[in-house]
Amino acid sequence: MAIYRDNPYGAFNFRVSLGEGDDAGVLGGFSDVSGLGTEINYSEYRNGNEKFNTVRKIANTFKQEDVTLKRGLVGSTALFEWVKQVREGSNGRRTVVISLLDESSRDVVAVFKLLNAQPKKWVGPTLAAKGGGEVAMEELHLVHEGVVYE
Repeated sequence: MAIYRDNPYGAFNFRVSLGEGDDAGVLGGFSDVSGLGTEINYSEYRNGNEKFNTVRKIANTFKQEDVTLKRGLVGSTALFEWVKQVREGSNGRRTVVISLLDESSRDVVAVFKLLNAQPKKWVGPTLAAKGGGEVAMEELHLVHEGVVYE
């Protein structure tokens, strides 16, 4: 796994598995992964006989941010099929694994697992006939119940 070094790892070498086996779950190359984060809520508490006139901060619940995956449209309908499965009432929970790779050796240096991830929103490509060289992109927004960092 991650080895301490003076220079940080590049954010451009990563692999995403959507919970369908090792390489079978990698459905095309994703160009962006964003939203890996958590936010902890705090309650303020103060005893009536506190010596200092300040409140204590006590951690309570926490929220997980939605994760967004973006990729060029590659002809695979697997992302849309997952959304359709959940939309029609099936249990679509998966463990999504995002692996950060070393730039030179391509060894896995960090793993982020999204527990019980489900699709929240799928956005298809913006199509415009203006003659540009843009890539047709799709994005998938995921909700999940926790991030495990390995």
